[in-house]
Amino acid sequence: MKLTKETNILIVGLGVIGGGYAQALTKQGFTVNCITRSASTVDYATRLGMIAKGTTEIDAEMIGAADIVVFALYPHVFIDWLKEYQHLFKSGALITDVTGVKGCIVNTVQELLRPDVEFIAAHPMAGRERSGVEYADDKVFQGANFIVTPTEKNTPEAIEACKELGRILGFARITELSPERHDEMIAFLSQLTHCIAVTLMTCNDSPSLEEYTGDSFRDLTRIAKINDEMWSELFLLNRDALLCEMDRFSAEFTRLRDMLANGDRDGMRDMMRRSTARRALFDKPAK
Repeated sequence: MKLTKETNILIVGLGVIGGGYAQALTKQGFTVNCITRSASTVDYATRLGMIAKGTTEIDAEMIGAADIVVFALYPHVFIDWLKEYQHLFKSGALITDVTGVKGCIVNTVQELLRPDVEFIAAHPMAGRERSGVEYADDKVFQGANFIVTPTEKNTPEAIEACKELGRILGFARITELSPERHDEMIAFLSQLTHCIAVTLMTCNDSPSLEEYTGDSFRDLTRIAKINDEMWSELFLLNRDALLCEMDRFSAEFTRLRDMLANGDRDGMRDMMRRSTARRALFDKPAK
């Protein structure tokens, strides 16, 4: 499938990421419709010109007209939705998602779908600590990474269409990973970081700390303002990989603690130098 301005795009679930997709695609001249659960979300997105049309109902005509359907739902809701409504897709429709775990989702969805509809999974590595369409901002995609997670069931055309979608959205780096490798990577780069931020906010509840903190603590704990319903589901769906990374982090933290306890300044400085050098690799490319 080649994406053109005539490509009709439907977003199911218009939260902060789905809303960002809608903003970016509408700005590029695509027709974007949405199905979401809140009427106030539809009103907001329509008023700001983010979408052409929106509804809280299952609109068979809207679903049947979509060439690409982007699902921005919790994983279990995504699968339940497909079980009930996939018969409404047009033949040849391309389905994609923004789900934060893949191994337990991709195979299930590909086995579930009709043979004339293709699912190509993707993960936009750009989020915000707040939820809701009112916090959507397509600028977060600029300079960010976009991961496509194909399987042997995907066609080259679908993989390329998904990558093209990432480019249109404004992502700077677009890569491919297997669903399994994606989940190993995301356990470290995303889920562990959220675990650390949450733990930092709960390990010391001394009063009035907010009156004394500096920017380093604020920066490190920004993602501690967390959607507990979504992230607890993602943690459990990726339990084994996340536990492995938590154990790895715990061992390295203990090593640093032991250096401090033993007065090993040279060891700490070496660890800090390696940290500084490695962190430089993670800076977003200059615009």
